[in-house]
Amino acid sequence: MNMYFITSNRNKFDEAAALLRGVRLRMKSLELREIQSISVRDVVKEKAMEAYRVVGMPLLVEDTGLYIESLNGFPGALVKWVLESIGREGVCRITGRNRSAYAETCICYTDGKTVKVFSGRAYGKIAVKPRGRSGFGWDPIFVPEGHKTTFAEMRMEEKNRISHRSRAFHSFRRYASSLRD
Repeated sequence: MNMYFITSNRNKFDEAAALLRGVRLRMKSLELREIQSISVRDVVKEKAMEAYRVVGMPLLVEDTGLYIESLNGFPGALVKWVLESIGREGVCRITGRNRSAYAETCICYTDGKTVKVFSGRAYGKIAVKPRGRSGFGWDPIFVPEGHKTTFAEMRMEEKNRISHRSRAFHSFRRYASSLRD
């Protein structure tokens, strides 16, 4: 199966390619408008529809949100903009005492007729301060449930076994294998 993965983030593409063995992904960067919503599900559906109008071939769009309990789920899908504004340290600082959070990835697949969203979550907490050098985005501030290390302190293989993104891509992979049958 061949399809485009619409992203300008090489790290996301590399993780997706590692998780979707058997699916030939081609990275394509498009400037897509992004609706302002805390819901990653809403964001990926809009972006997938817009991308399909440009590409006209089967494709995937992925987005991830970081939902912090003490902030009533903020920043959610707006996490990229929050990181650009106040940085990882700022997120750690504003979280407060209740550090519970979850990460959610939604992947939207469309072939022009079908539009399907697959999601995965990882529960955990926000670290007191950023730790680790691997990963990207907010990986240095998220400690998954049952672990003492942030995603940025883990090897990619370890992170891919437990992450929100891996759960979403595994759900998609099951669906994609049914398309080949």
